[in-house]
Amino acid sequence: MFSKLITLAALVACTLAAPQKRLGVPLVGTAESQAVILAQEHNHDPSGAYNYRYETSNGISAQQTSYDGANSVGEYSYTGPDGVLYRVAYNADTYGFQPQGAHLPVEPPVPDHVLKGLEQIRANPPRDPEFNLAALDAQIARLRATLG
Repeated sequence: MFSKLITLAALVACTLAAPQKRLGVPLVGTAESQAVILAQEHNHDPSGAYNYRYETSNGISAQQTSYDGANSVGEYSYTGPDGVLYRVAYNADTYGFQPQGAHLPVEPPVPDHVLKGLEQIRANPPRDPEFNLAALDAQIARLRATLG
């Protein structure tokens, strides 16, 4: 009886460990499975600066540059399942990942009272040594850009 229980447990474990079929995504014989790298380059500097770029035969491409190893700019593009070419350009820095693309939602204009409040803070900044005036300036500039 104990050996049958062990055999059953092993059978269940093997079944659960088997690769699962991905529904709706053909894996063999598609452009995705046959894609090859058409172009690739990467450069790293001891200072932390780097850049890379690549392009594949199935229409995926990307590039990114960083001058300090912490902040970067780049873009990537791919053809979606609907046949449309999607392109995303981005900045990634201390303010986070900031993507831009024609297919991405756009931030609505900032309400006037919010911008005026931030400008009042800018005119009379707190005396807190941890207050980041540059960050406030960047936010004000970003919000002004939503006004058009």
